[in-house]
Amino acid sequence: MFNLKTFKQKSPQQRFLFILGLVMFTFYLILGLLLIFWKDIPFEIQKTYRILFGLLLIAYAAIRFTRLINQKND
Repeated sequence: MFNLKTFKQKSPQQRFLFILGLVMFTFYLILGLLLIFWKDIPFEIQKTYRILFGLLLIAYAAIRFTRLINQKND
């Protein structure tokens, strides 16, 4: 699990990649939520497919987050 003490001991490259992973996680999460809840989306897509794609993006964000947190130190 995530430990703040081990985060401080990481190299600058590992910290940068960790922060980049968090940014990408939030990007996919926000994009999935936007697809689900944005009513006047600027392109034509059926509501069912829009919700399914949004849920797929949220599931992908969750997978990325768990892989990011459970990284083993090499």
